[in-house]
Amino acid sequence: MNNGDKFLRYLLTPMSWLYGFGVGVRNKLFDWGILKEVSFDIPVVGVGNITIGGTGKTPHVEYILECLRYQKNIAVLSRGYKRKTKGFILASSKSTPDSIGDEPMQIYEKFGGRVKVAVCESRVKGVENLIKEFPKLDLIVLDDSFQHRYIKPKLNIMLMDFSHPVYTDNLLPLGRLRESQRALDRADMVITTKCPANMSALDMRIVSKHLDLMPYQKLYFSTFDYGGLIPVFPDECDDRLLISDLAADDFVLLLTGIANPRPFVNYFRQFQFKKKVLHFPDHHDFKRSDLDEIRAKFESFNGRRKLIITTEKDAVRLVHNPYFPQELKPYVFYIPVGVRMIESAFGYDFVPDLLQAINK
Repeated sequence: MNNGDKFLRYLLTPMSWLYGFGVGVRNKLFDWGILKEVSFDIPVVGVGNITIGGTGKTPHVEYILECLRYQKNIAVLSRGYKRKTKGFILASSKSTPDSIGDEPMQIYEKFGGRVKVAVCESRVKGVENLIKEFPKLDLIVLDDSFQHRYIKPKLNIMLMDFSHPVYTDNLLPLGRLRESQRALDRADMVITTKCPANMSALDMRIVSKHLDLMPYQKLYFSTFDYGGLIPVFPDECDDRLLISDLAADDFVLLLTGIANPRPFVNYFRQFQFKKKVLHFPDHHDFKRSDLDEIRAKFESFNGRRKLIITTEKDAVRLVHNPYFPQELKPYVFYIPVGVRMIESAFGYDFVPDLLQAINK
């Protein structure tokens, strides 16, 4: 650690203590019943984390929906981060990322015909509106809800990134933690996400030892599976490419605007084509200047064939962007990501355990 890093750590450590004190007081007010948690007759499942971004919340929410959509009448409620609207909004065919947020928009485009998707700053009002409008609902999934304690879920699922475990991190602003590791006590299920696909039982036991969960808590492990290339603008592109079609003399601009692009970028290391990464902040609202930069980068490289490959969440924003350059549309693809649960060293099976917890 150099002198600059040491100085920054000395500066941020007392700020981290103050932040932790404030968060601790807030949690105690809920624990003591001074701040009230609301329960509902309908089962509510909360999915969230205690770190800032990058644990794979949206893919795991989608995994839960995919597993349960034929067995339950489900709604998803999100706050709609960075949307340009207020209040309760039910997603529809007229929705855009500006009106409901990019992640709810992504979920709606996948499940809108089978799952209700809504956004609201107040989770309590959002659930009340959903129950009033759809009295036959029998499950509500709260997206990114772990810190929003005004609702007491029937089941709390907490996600932890394998490459950024909470037990090696620090509270904001020194680290990435929104709460201390003690907040894990509120979780019924903990999923370690973005694990190596061949994760060993020994590695699972090491994670379990560090987390030191309570007997009532269950620990699971998941990895990402990437799909094939899909055109972001299908009307502009007739070519259904496979990644395996790309050769060493092809060029790909990897475009990301997510919290943790590392797994996405690492996936492409196995391929021989030339590649360049252009990264923007999470939930980035692409301006004309950003699109000009993308076009300039794309045009500056030579290749037998040139493509732009982006993430599914970024594709949702790009396809609704009125300023996206027309001349680039035939060359822009996204690669979907799906969750796969890894066989547990502890004998747990996520979907049956999830159903049992919801139905009891």
